[in-house]
Amino acid sequence: MSVPQLNDEHRGEEILAVLDTAFGELLAADPAAFRVKFRKMAASAFAFYRGTACLFYHDLDAEKRGGPYLDDRTSRVWIHGDLHAENFGTYMDSNGRLVFNVNDFDEAYVGPFTWDLKRFAASMALIGYAKALSDEQITELVRIYTAAYRERIHALATGAKSDEVPPFTLDTAQGPLLDALRDARSLTRFGLLDSMTVIHDFERRFASGGGAVELDAATRYKVLAAFDGYLETLPEASLARPDSYRVKDVVGRRGVGIGSAGLPSYNILLEGHSDALENDVVIYIKQAQTPAVSRHITDPSIRDYFQHEGHRTVISQRALQAHADPWLGWTELDGAGQLVAEVSPYAVDLDWGDIDEPEEIAQVVADLGRATATMHAAADDTSGESLVPFSTERAIDAAIAADEEGLEPLLVDFAHSYGARARGDHQIFLDLFRNGRIPGL
Repeated sequence: MSVPQLNDEHRGEEILAVLDTAFGELLAADPAAFRVKFRKMAASAFAFYRGTACLFYHDLDAEKRGGPYLDDRTSRVWIHGDLHAENFGTYMDSNGRLVFNVNDFDEAYVGPFTWDLKRFAASMALIGYAKALSDEQITELVRIYTAAYRERIHALATGAKSDEVPPFTLDTAQGPLLDALRDARSLTRFGLLDSMTVIHDFERRFASGGGAVELDAATRYKVLAAFDGYLETLPEASLARPDSYRVKDVVGRRGVGIGSAGLPSYNILLEGHSDALENDVVIYIKQAQTPAVSRHITDPSIRDYFQHEGHRTVISQRALQAHADPWLGWTELDGAGQLVAEVSPYAVDLDWGDIDEPEEIAQVVADLGRATATMHAAADDTSGESLVPFSTERAIDAAIAADEEGLEPLLVDFAHSYGARARGDHQIFLDLFRNGRIPGL
């Protein structure tokens, strides 16, 4: 046996151990869900990377004790935790404005800001490789992302006015970001409701099929009790019209995303902001997961800050996302923390399928760098939470200023090296999966 094979065998055992730590209990409870998840991950190196934040942070573990640009403050800021190139899209903010920004905060936690930058940079290396871009072109994209991030962080740290650092809206976005916002604007609440519900005897109910699962009486009672607990977590402004929270129907749901395999979830149909049937609202209750990064952050003051993973997800999203979903809250069900949020009619993810030309990719990547900086800057002493009691943009700006020239090559080198590792890991995972080497499947 050659050395590479020995290395692959050793790495395979390492991958299996990390997957078992992250998913073992959930996999044992629902093997079928994980067969679906793992087949999606098998489709490409990028899909594998998306599904294995646990492996990424296992590999970064040594950096938690130090590293370039990290000090007592910059190593404990609110981070997204799974910042890859597809975790961006549109949402309707609490002011009724369509915004393009970072999305999917299931993995959010407090940790080193460079971990977000590295996870994004490696994802760009994987996307660039899949689009047959050269190493030089990938290097340039990572440089563009880093420079845009650096410029926006510095602007925010030095007091830029809001019109100098505007959010990405229908008025300010361009290119594929504007396309996503226009697509979102063309969507309607009625269209979402029409795809999920029916009207019977002048009242709306969930339609059968399509991933909806009818609940027995005992489960329905537990879900409604959890819903009552959720209402107590909403800000006062969200409770202005009590009839908005009248429950019309409850179902279980199947077919959720690649990161939620094995986690129970439910949809609840609510009256909404008026008696009109087209204003009904669908919210979901989903068991929140342990974020991968939290296994490598040992500070008890961070861990003990959160009641449970549902509370952690919501507090993190509210910190990282200005004007978050007004339906966002948390609850408990069967002793586990739950995330509660609206099934938004206006959510459109950034679609990389038709973004192929290097010039257009560069434009998008620069905007995503700016969005990343704005996210990091939002979650600090002005977020209303005491866990990060300082200005993150000023702390990050000062850390980068101490070695202004070093950040780009650091992220470029990481993008290439970890992108290559993820492609190799994907092939190892594929061989393990197809040869029946994953326990429990």
